[in-house]
Amino acid sequence: MIYEIAESVKKTVENNCDAYEIYIDESKTIELDSLKEELNFAKEEIDLGVGIRVLKDKKQGFAFTSNLDNLTQTAQKAIDNAKLTKIDDNYAFAEVEKVSEVKDVYDNKFNDLSLDEAVEFLKTTIETASDSGCEVTGSGFSASEGRSLIVNSNGVSIEDEGTGFGLGLSVTIQKDGEIATAYNSQSSRFFDIDGEKLANEVCDLAKSSLNTKPIETNDYDVVLDYYAAVGLLQTYISAFNGENVLRGRSILKDKLGSEIANPTLSIIDNPLLDKGMYTSKCDGEGSVSRKTSLIKDGVLNSFIYDIYNANKVGEKTTSNGLRGSYFTTPMIAPTNLEFEFGEMRDLSEIKNGVLTTSVLGAHTANPISGDFSVEASNAFKIENGELTDPINKAMISGNIFEIMKNVEGLNSEIKQYGSFIIPKLLVHDLRVVGQ
Repeated sequence: MIYEIAESVKKTVENNCDAYEIYIDESKTIELDSLKEELNFAKEEIDLGVGIRVLKDKKQGFAFTSNLDNLTQTAQKAIDNAKLTKIDDNYAFAEVEKVSEVKDVYDNKFNDLSLDEAVEFLKTTIETASDSGCEVTGSGFSASEGRSLIVNSNGVSIEDEGTGFGLGLSVTIQKDGEIATAYNSQSSRFFDIDGEKLANEVCDLAKSSLNTKPIETNDYDVVLDYYAAVGLLQTYISAFNGENVLRGRSILKDKLGSEIANPTLSIIDNPLLDKGMYTSKCDGEGSVSRKTSLIKDGVLNSFIYDIYNANKVGEKTTSNGLRGSYFTTPMIAPTNLEFEFGEMRDLSEIKNGVLTTSVLGAHTANPISGDFSVEASNAFKIENGELTDPINKAMISGNIFEIMKNVEGLNSEIKQYGSFIIPKLLVHDLRVVGQ
C-alpha cells in the first residue's frame, strides 16, 4: 500500500517541481500508563501519514497529511508553500547509494501482542514492586512497530521497519517518617524486557536511599550512573550538531583535530548497530546509514550533519537528518552513540567518592559554555571501594567539556539509554556541595 501512495503523490509532483521527496510513515502502537497502582490510560493506535518536500526554483516547500483522500491537495500545497520561502542553494535531496542491511531491529512477537497481554505485563510489574514493600507512584509500557518508505526524484527508494518496547517505573517508600523515591526504565528492540527484575531493582534502590547522611563539601571522584551520565551528556553532544556549529552555538566549532576528551575515549555515531534503538537503513531524508567517528582517542574527528547543513560547509551528510514523524522535516540528531573506553576502572579503586544515580536540573546546563549545577538524586558515598551511606541533598557542579577531558569508564554493564550506549562514568575532582 505504501508504494501505491508514493506513486500517487509522484504523479502529482514530478512535473510541477524541480525535485521531490516523499516520506511515508506507518506505525502501530500500544501505550499504557498507570497513576499509582491503577491503570489510567490505555491506547492502541494505528497511524499512517505522508510528508512531501519539493524544490522549485531553489526554494523548498513542505506539506503533510494523514488523510489519504487528500494526497493530491497536499502535494499541491507543498508546491505552493515553496513559493513562500527564500531561495537557498543548499537545499538538496539524497542521492542513490548502496544500502546496508541492518540486523536485530524487528521482533515478530509484536504481531501477537494484544492490549490485554500488555496490560497484564504492566500489572505484574506493578505487583512485584508492591510485594517488595514499595508504593508505585507511576509506570508505563509501550510497544510499537514502525514502517517507513522514502522515495525521491533522484531515484532513492528505501523501505525500513523496526519494533521497539519500553517500560518505566517510579516508586516511593516510607519508613520512620522518612521518604525515598526511585525510578528506572528499560527499552529494547525486542520484547525481552524483564519487568519483575526492573521492579525489584527500583524498589531496592528506594530502600537503600533511606536513612540519608550529610556529606562534606569537597572535590570527589564521582561515579555517574546511567541516568546521571545521560543527563549531562545531552549538553555535551549538542555541541557536535552541525547546525549549532554553523550558528556559533558550539564551543567545539574551531576544534576539529584537537584533543577534547580523555585519550582513552572514542565516540562513534552508529546507525548500523545491531539491536540499536536508533538503527535504520537510512536517515529521515534517505541518506544511507553510515558510522561517524565523532571522537577518536580523545581527538575531535567530526560533527554530525544533515544534507542542508553539510552543503553549507562543503561536507557530505553524516546521515543524521532524523525525523520524528511524517509531519516533521528532517533535523540533525544523533543515532546510537557508542562510548568506547580503551581501559576501564573498578569501583574498588575509589577511596573517597560519590555515586549518583541520576541528576535533577540537567536541562539548565549552559549549552554553549557547558557549565552545570545539578542536584544529585539517589546518591551514595563511596568509601574504600564500597557503597556506604545514602547522601542527603547535595549539589554537583562543574563543566561538561572540562570533565570529559579526564572522564573514565567504570567496569559495569554497557546499556543504551536514549541515544547513549555507555558504561557508568567516573569523573575525578568534581565539586560536591553538601546541604
